This record gives sequence, C-alpha cells and structure tokens, in this order.
Amino acid sequence: MGTVFDPFLLASTTAEVLSLAHANEASVARWQRDRLRYLLAAARRGSALYRERLAHLSDDPDTIAHVAPVSRDELMGRFSEWVTDPQLVLSDLQAFTADPSCVGQSYLGRYLVWESSGTSGVPGIFVQDARAMAVYDALEAMRRSPDHRMRRWLDPLYLSERMAFVGANDGHFASFVSVERLRQLQPWLAPSLRSFSILQPVDALVDALNAFTPTVLASYPTVALLLAEQAERGRLKLGLREVWTGGETLSPAVRQRIEAALGCRVRNSYGTSEFLAMAWECEAGQLHLNTDWLLLEPVDELNRPVPPGQPSCGVLLTSLANTVQPLIRYAMGDRMTMHPDRCGCGSPFPVIDIQGRRDDILRMRGLTGDVALLPLALSTVLEEQAGVFDFQLRQRDDSTLVLRLPLAGHAGREALKCCRAALQSFAVAQGALPIRVLGELGQVVPRGRSGKACRIVAKGG
Repeated sequence: MGTVFDPFLLASTTAEVLSLAHANEASVARWQRDRLRYLLAAARRGSALYRERLAHLSDDPDTIAHVAPVSRDELMGRFSEWVTDPQLVLSDLQAFTADPSCVGQSYLGRYLVWESSGTSGVPGIFVQDARAMAVYDALEAMRRSPDHRMRRWLDPLYLSERMAFVGANDGHFASFVSVERLRQLQPWLAPSLRSFSILQPVDALVDALNAFTPTVLASYPTVALLLAEQAERGRLKLGLREVWTGGETLSPAVRQRIEAALGCRVRNSYGTSEFLAMAWECEAGQLHLNTDWLLLEPVDELNRPVPPGQPSCGVLLTSLANTVQPLIRYAMGDRMTMHPDRCGCGSPFPVIDIQGRRDDILRMRGLTGDVALLPLALSTVLEEQAGVFDFQLRQRDDSTLVLRLPLAGHAGREALKCCRAALQSFAVAQGALPIRVLGELGQVVPRGRSGKACRIVAKGG
C-alpha cells in the first residue's frame, strides 16, 4: 500500500522554507498572499461548502476577513461538501482509521489520514496529500532546530537520530501516524525510530526507553515532566541531545526542571491535527508562527480581531498547505497573544504566546508509593474505551476521582458505568490501588482560560 511521500515536492518546499530564513517581513507577506490566493481559488473550485461561503467574494486575499468562520462540527457534518475530492467518503475514512494495521499507510494510494481527539468537541478526520506532507516535513526539519540547519538539510527527516515518541499509539492520531509514516519510508532505519505508549505502566515505559537509548525524545510536557522525575530518581538513564514538546502548555518552571533532569535542551513547538507545524521555537526561546504557510487570527468571543499584545479568546486558522480539506477561518479554542515587536533572533516571522491544553498529572495511592496517571493517557482511555469526549475528571483524594459528564438520565448512567470500568482497570494496570470513580451527571464541563475544557484536574487544582 505504501505511504505518502514525494521527494521532489519535499526538496522544492525545503528550498522555499530555507529561502525565507533571512528574508524580511514583506517577502513573507508576499508568499502568504500568493498561497492564500491559490487556496481560495482551489476551495471555490472543489468544495461545495466553500463555494457557498465564498460566493460573494473574489479570490483577492484581502477578502479573507469577510469569510464567515467555520467550526469543526460544521465541517464534519458537511464532510462530503467540504472535501475537494469526491472519493473521500467519511464512512470509508472512519473504517480506515478503525483499522490499526493501516496507521501510516496511504489511503487511495495518495492520502495520509489521521483522526483528532475530541478535546475541542466532536472528533475530526483529517486528510493530507503529498504537498501538505512536504510542507510539514520541511517546516519540521528546517525550523525546529535552526542552529543545525546544514545537518537538517542533509537529513531532513532526522533519520540519523534515535528518536522516541511517547504518546497515544492505539489510534490514528497525527503524531503516531507521522512516526509510523517515517518508519515505512525508511524500513532499514525503522529500528532507530519508535513509538512508546503512554498507557503502559511508568516502570515499563522507563525500562523500554532505557533499552532503546534514544538521542531525541518527543512527547507532551506532562509526560516529559514525569520522565524527568524518573531521571531524578536515577531510574531513567538516557543520553539525550534534545527533548521536543508540544500539544500542551509548557511553563518556564516545567521546562527548567526537564532540562536539568534530562541534561539537554527542550525545544517547544505548537501544532494541531489541523496543521502539524504551526510554530517553532528559536534560539531565543520564542515561538515563531509559520506565516508563510498559514494565517492564525487572534479573535475575541465574537470573532472580532484582537490587536497585537492582547490575549485572544480564540483563533481562526487558515491553512495554506492543504487544498484537499480547505480550512479557511477555522475556529479553534486556543488563546493566543501576537507580539507587536520583532524577535531579537532576527527572524521575519511573528512571535506568539499560546495557552492551549493544560491538564494535571494525577498522583494516586499505590502499593509502594504514589502512582502517576498521565492526563493524556486518562483522556485516551475515556475516549477510546468508553467513547466519551466531553468530560472533566477531578481528583478528590489519592483514591477517589469524580467524573463530570453533561449526559444525564439513562445515557449518562450507562456512560458513567463504562467510564468507571475503564478508569479503574487502567489505574490498577498502572500500579495504583483500587480507586473509586464518582459521577456528576447532567453537569456542564467547565472551560479554562484557554477556552478548552479543563479535563483532568488534580487535587487542589
């Protein structure tokens, strides 16, 4: 079946990315406008949904501000009208992503497919063609480690490293699909690139990482913090060159502790299922938005523009890389602050601060001490095993969790029953003593400052 990769597209896109490394802001803006014009024309031509939305507008990039924002719920509800290839059928794609043997494989011989979690509402399915993957590959290779550009030019896919990804690997999630795609592209180098499940007990994870001896570790800040604690205790012994974090908010204190314990630099990034490589961290430690390949508009609660220097209530994403599933002013719940001043590193790309998902590690009572339950692992258990996506799991004490669900009545009781069984089984498998899971049904899930649900909350949080 193979996977999605075009070496010529990767080479040309990488050259374009490199050409803007020392450009000025006007040059970046010209690239953005040209690509936006191309996207608007492609969306009008191939997507019935966007043909309707763009009917009263021209393909002039300046008209983008007049396009009504769109939500994931609307796009998934009108999937056949959204996509520009009529061969992309939602039920077929759902069947494809239900098959674990298809992770990283091409769909219809030309698309890469992944699913999102339900953190911001209904789960999504996202389809990428070779052009979009070339953009993500080039941005990840050339901008993630700006101090090693020549090494990345010779090795854009990091195939000379021993890379470990620690995350959810029991579904077609973007990070896991991306890792498996790289393994399939270079089978002889696959032993140096591995995924490790966050659902396994911490002791087993530590032993597996020690045996693998990675030089680069990629994961979420909460997972990296947990591994840093294991290193402080002398259990985790790795000679890492870099730790890559993303997917959650990384605080300065957590960064400092990870770097001290693991003995290497932490490089943070910002990406989503909708666009893998949205922002990269420069040598000055600032996140730079890849505005040559996307637009990210900070907006208030009424989707009105928020000026630089002020935090937004949400953002609107326009992806310039994907014309298979056009995303034009796509509403996301992350809060963003766009800095008004240029970074001291000299980059022409704007600096942003992001407040995204920020959940807690839950520490429960075990046979020999505390047992850490990772927030992403808990979310995955509830989503994959119980089919629940809108929830809050709050710790009452070291043996009791309270699960809040908006469902009520019979549906709520049945959902709570499934969730309780899944959580209790998972906690015991992690080494915790048996836990209680109490329910609060028919309750609105509270939202944090980021606009996303505060899903996993530790005692006292």
